[in-house]
Amino acid sequence: MGMDSWVRFNSQSQAKERVIRAAQYACTLLGYTLQKGGAAAELHKTITQLEAHMSLTRKLLRLGNSVEALESAKRAIHLSDSVLRLCLTISHLNRAMYFACDNILWAGKTGIISDLDQKKWSQRSFRYYLFALILNLTRDLYELRLLIDCEERYRASKRSPSPHCSTDSLPADHLSSPSSPLALTAPQPVMLAGLRRQLHLLVTVLYNNPPLLLDLLKNSCDIFIPLDRLGIYPTGSGFVGFCGLSSSILGILTMVHPWLKLKP
Repeated sequence: MGMDSWVRFNSQSQAKERVIRAAQYACTLLGYTLQKGGAAAELHKTITQLEAHMSLTRKLLRLGNSVEALESAKRAIHLSDSVLRLCLTISHLNRAMYFACDNILWAGKTGIISDLDQKKWSQRSFRYYLFALILNLTRDLYELRLLIDCEERYRASKRSPSPHCSTDSLPADHLSSPSSPLALTAPQPVMLAGLRRQLHLLVTVLYNNPPLLLDLLKNSCDIFIPLDRLGIYPTGSGFVGFCGLSSSILGILTMVHPWLKLKP
């Protein structure tokens, strides 16, 4: 990693929050591992407290992020593509609400707001977070579909029809006859060939578009966090810790190398 990358990384306001997020979920994963391994209760308690302190620090660093999310929504509403415009604008608005709930939670945890129902605000925060992630994944899949279609058209333009492979030259009764070898064996190989072709297209498109691949992986990891916290799809602290750590590392990578960040 070059010096310029490090300077760019440290100059961004979200850099510290991303590092602390990675450390927080590393503590979550470590705490789960220690508990399963039968470690001393005191050690597990220390790791849990450290995780809670990191969570509170992240909330402090995210104060004011609602304004940034609203500005992003204002920019997204001018996008020409209607699907991207809808997904990104509503996603940013949900992120703004998520950060606002997070700020209220921080005020409750620090005692600025007394008698705050932290569980209710936490659940509300995760609901906004989940909806934002669903929209982000929808955007990723939409862009992936567009790129696959583009790759298919490009490959089709390079191919020329071969008279040897044309079914027009075969008699109709040969194709429909139950005793025809083609009728008996064609469907399964054709289906497998189609699946292989689609898989090859998918791999090619993702390989040629690292920003889309990283964003898809990051959002796919992140979505398990609110699903678990809201009780929609409980996966346990170990899996949540692993997903949170993985997505944090991917997020840091896109900050160190901005060209890996999916745009817009």
